[in-house]
Amino acid sequence: MKERILAEAEQLFWKYGVRSVTMEDIARRLGISKKTIYQHFSDKQEILQQVISGKITDSETKADCLTVHATNPVEEILMVLDMMRKNSGQVSPNFLIDIQRHYPDAFALYKQHKENYIMRSILENIQKGIDQGLYRSDINPPILARLRAEQIEWAFNNDFFPTNKYDMLEVQRELMHHFVRGILTEKGFAVYNQYLNQFKHEVERVQPNA
Repeated sequence: MKERILAEAEQLFWKYGVRSVTMEDIARRLGISKKTIYQHFSDKQEILQQVISGKITDSETKADCLTVHATNPVEEILMVLDMMRKNSGQVSPNFLIDIQRHYPDAFALYKQHKENYIMRSILENIQKGIDQGLYRSDINPPILARLRAEQIEWAFNNDFFPTNKYDMLEVQRELMHHFVRGILTEKGFAVYNQYLNQFKHEVERVQPNA
């Protein structure tokens, strides 16, 4: 039952944001009483923290798998973007800002993930790209890793990109490509364009009418 509650709560949080979802909403969707939920969780905050913790673990596992299977750092970063595209429909654009403003303990889990895993992954990607001659050798990896980590968060910021004007996935895509193009060497651009065409064709096959 605990796993069912977490799974349903996750879907509701991603789709509608955290503040708008109540314990009653979760119970109603599962066809159970609120009392049953409280037998497993003390409050919505505890549910949220466990949902985020599980999502972080799942995201890290998937990203690690992409890193293992990617032929080079350029393909790796485009595969991450493709993973964002596939998951974009599951996440409310307001989700991150919602927890940042109203659920500090839950947001602390994301910050820890960002400062440890995301920063490390970006730094490793940049260093591999430099070593393989795909990224420029005159860049400062720690500064650019920090820039890229912040860009991911900017796409969720309603002050920067209001959801009534911008699509979050489109913002993420533009920021990612702008970042990558700024660090590529001539050799890197050739690889980048090759994979860009490949991913574009794959998306068109999945969404022929897009």
